[in-house]
Amino acid sequence: MGQTYFRKGFGLKREIADSLAVDYHSRLVDRIRSSGNTLAVGDLTIKLAKEFGFCYGVDRAVEYAYETESKFPDKRVFLVGEIIHNPHVNVKLESMGITILRPDPDGQFDYAAVTSDDVVIIPAFGVTLRDFQHLRELGCILVDTTCGSVLNVWKRVEQYARDGFTAMVHGKYFHEETKATASQVEKFPNGRYLIVRDMDEAELVCRFIEDGGDATALEAHFRDKVSKNFVFESDLVRIGIANQTTMLASESLAIAARVAESMRRRYGEAVLGEHFRSFDTICSATQERQDAVLELIDEQLDIMIVIGGYNSSNTNHLAKICAAKRTTYHIADASCIDPDAGTISYKPVGSDEEIMKADWLGGSVQTVGISAGASTPNNKIGEAIERIVQMRGVSLAD
Repeated sequence: MGQTYFRKGFGLKREIADSLAVDYHSRLVDRIRSSGNTLAVGDLTIKLAKEFGFCYGVDRAVEYAYETESKFPDKRVFLVGEIIHNPHVNVKLESMGITILRPDPDGQFDYAAVTSDDVVIIPAFGVTLRDFQHLRELGCILVDTTCGSVLNVWKRVEQYARDGFTAMVHGKYFHEETKATASQVEKFPNGRYLIVRDMDEAELVCRFIEDGGDATALEAHFRDKVSKNFVFESDLVRIGIANQTTMLASESLAIAARVAESMRRRYGEAVLGEHFRSFDTICSATQERQDAVLELIDEQLDIMIVIGGYNSSNTNHLAKICAAKRTTYHIADASCIDPDAGTISYKPVGSDEEIMKADWLGGSVQTVGISAGASTPNNKIGEAIERIVQMRGVSLAD
């Protein structure tokens, strides 16, 4: 039987280069980058963050999907969920003939349509241990695009479980990456995990560590966020910190510090290492993009625009950072900007609903900052810039 598991590409980058350039690149964005990330048009100045858009892991996943379609032209190709959280990219893959397997309301995937003759692409987020094992048992060809930064977190979680530490994962329990990360503890019989969304949830756990008491309220609150048969009284004695790579880096670090403080109070400094572990599992690309918007919003900006899918965790966190200091519009795509109507459709930070606003780019707006999530291609950033400029009555040739 031939090889059925691939992680390192097929050596077809040259063959797919033109397709990737047409589908995702932007000469306009390249031009702005080469001009100090600034574009001046009439009385309007556009400033791009120093780091934005596709990261290495996303680039790799998208390239690998294109290579897969080229490598196996006569086979059915499936993708487990979205390869990244960008609607444009996923729609494009579907137009190429790749079938996206969608999860049910409980987040479970149905592989009934997949046979041993098919090809299945694992997305950049990875898949749960159970899903991976099931796909291997099916005997299909697996193309694994799991991001290297995600794999680094998995190694830490595995080590925690091996050594009897509960993995406390800072992430969204319903997110594909967090599910996949937490599932890594299942490689060990006594592996345990607990997922906290934010500092408020971490604080609930820390108070229990310090004060003990009745765990009934915690059990109810974290019912869907802990491993099977989780016992708060015994499974919080030793904790190792991990995180979804696209979470707010400063919050991940703050949560780790808070848990360490609780363990120190409960058990003492002398034996802290027996009860608490924390390693830096923050994705460098996520950190770089967050640092870049922090630097940009310190400049004189009138408004900030963040471009990326509404279900993209890293994009939402960029918008949250910006909204703390500047009027911020998180748009899913360039189409959210309508130059003719003079409107913008955007998702306010903290809301799940898109709203429309008129007169958002009035004459008082002179400088616009722009960033984009790690799953947003450059051509969509370029299209957004073109539409912004059009609202000033100017057309740019890209």
